[in-house]
Amino acid sequence: MDKEALKKYFLSLDRAYFLDESQHKEAAFDHPLPIGFGQTISQPTLVLKMTELLDLEKSHKVLEIGTGSGYQTAILAQFVKEVYTVERIEELYHKAKKRLDGLGFKNIHFKIGDGTYGWEEKAPFDRIMVTAAAVRLPKALASQLAPGGKMVIPVGEEGLQRLFLVEKDKEGYLHVEALEWVRFVSLVGEDGF
Repeated sequence: MDKEALKKYFLSLDRAYFLDESQHKEAAFDHPLPIGFGQTISQPTLVLKMTELLDLEKSHKVLEIGTGSGYQTAILAQFVKEVYTVERIEELYHKAKKRLDGLGFKNIHFKIGDGTYGWEEKAPFDRIMVTAAAVRLPKALASQLAPGGKMVIPVGEEGLQRLFLVEKDKEGYLHVEALEWVRFVSLVGEDGF
């Protein structure tokens, strides 16, 4: 992945576009912000770090769990072939879709549903980005990761988690690396909180 191109696009993307007008003044600050329904938009430096960890290629098909505001989705879609994004809250789904359609993306596919199930009919995925915290690694997501694939996911208790980089080798075995401590909203669903 061209990290300079990623940083350049990241800096050019106006975070305020992904927030309601009442939040625009705070968009430039490096901290999470509420987007309604108990959800947040992550701080920009963490969004960048998680994207870098995925080591994206233009040929990749990516699954994103938690569309939220669409901010992370826009960054993923700029650097891969296809993004399949799942959001469980219908109002957020519609807002994000409108924003992302407004940016002209044609490679984003949207779904309302339980993110812990992933998007089985479109699997396998080269990369999976999870933007909500799981109690444990959801089995469905692990199974939908292609051999040679990578997943970034926060795992832990409500309020405090470790960011995990999960890599699936060519034989299908998972290798998990625990990275920094993070705080994400809970992944709600069958295999979540």
